[in-house]
Amino acid sequence: MAAGLADAEDGDTMGKVKMSAAGLSTARLARLRQGMAAYVERRQVPGLVTLVSRRGEVHVEAIGSMAEDAVGEPMRRDTIFRIASMTKPVIAAAAMILVEEARLRLDDPVDPWLPELADRKVLRAIDAELDDTVPARRPITLRDLLTLRLGLGAVMAPPGRYPIQRAMAEAGVAPAHDPLALPQDELMKGFGSLPLLHQPGEKWAYQSGSDILGVLLARATGGELGAFLRERIFAPLGMKDTGFSVPPAKLARLAPCYRAASGSAGSPSTIRRAAAASRALPPSNPGPRGWSRPPTTSWPSGRCC
Repeated sequence: MAAGLADAEDGDTMGKVKMSAAGLSTARLARLRQGMAAYVERRQVPGLVTLVSRRGEVHVEAIGSMAEDAVGEPMRRDTIFRIASMTKPVIAAAAMILVEEARLRLDDPVDPWLPELADRKVLRAIDAELDDTVPARRPITLRDLLTLRLGLGAVMAPPGRYPIQRAMAEAGVAPAHDPLALPQDELMKGFGSLPLLHQPGEKWAYQSGSDILGVLLARATGGELGAFLRERIFAPLGMKDTGFSVPPAKLARLAPCYRAASGSAGSPSTIRRAAAASRALPPSNPGPRGWSRPPTTSWPSGRCC
């Protein structure tokens, strides 16, 4: 297709549409806004922000309100959102920085930093009793943590069906639990008290590898994970609003966290608003935690999941 031309579905019967210097179609940008605005009109979300960037040109749209019950609080282009699972690639990038500097190696055992995970036992079957185990065939590595194949994580079954699920809950390390509720040493003690679900590297299991990776990074760098992320990732990239907590001066920009009403595609229902408030300010004793629930986003927040 020649520069400056697009298909006739953009609305021009001659097949020509107005293009910006960077090659962005004004008709398609308008269509994008219309499509996104429909989510707000259907009350599936109270508001949203879209961004398209191409060849140095940035197009941003802020649509709707920051909160469903807010009056006169329109969505802003600099609204701060919790990014939950997107924390995973952030800490993965941090791990790869240390690999590049030869401070960590992908296939070396993590035992020097995480001795709680050394000499593991592995369940003979997912429904086995906790003492029905076999030795792990090899140590857990950084690669296992990055790929969530270390042998710890969510069991995709109704809660409490298997002995290992009950043990994880009692130890406070079930994926549904808040990993920030325990000091890092207690968190790792809990993980270390459990047999693995499967042999290291054998299968994927959601979540826990990211929580543990955060602890590994904190211990390997000898400091607090949030500080390392700020220094090596957020500051160099200009991510000035990304972190594990929101300073008081920025709280007005923090949007509530919503999820769709159960069993309905209708209006959103607020989820964990009290928890959101507690995440807004720095914890009283953050420590060198591997927050797998990090910022908001422009901070990774919620889980690293």
